[in-house]
Amino acid sequence: MKIDNLPFGTTDWSSVERTEHTGDTGAAYWQTQNFGTMRVRMVEYTPNYLADHWCSKGHILLCLEGELVTELEDGRVFTLKPGESYQVADNAEAHRSSTKIGAKLFVVD
Repeated sequence: MKIDNLPFGTTDWSSVERTEHTGDTGAAYWQTQNFGTMRVRMVEYTPNYLADHWCSKGHILLCLEGELVTELEDGRVFTLKPGESYQVADNAEAHRSSTKIGAKLFVVD
């Protein structure tokens, strides 16, 4: 990732609009800021969330609260707890998220 033409700034996430995105089960609540081609999000998954799609977008993701399970299309499964992160490139390995207890994430893509 190359970050160009982005002056110093701060974000008060409590003032960023929250949008709902339903999964196969549960919901994801996104707070999104766009900086050129870079998207930065705070994402909260409700308990028992399961994504409704396989994602091919690249991300850098940090788990802030709860527990996130990420399944890769090849069958591998990874569980993130607070303070753990993952990174994946665009179109590298399709993945989908789920959580039994809920999760709060910081995502850059």
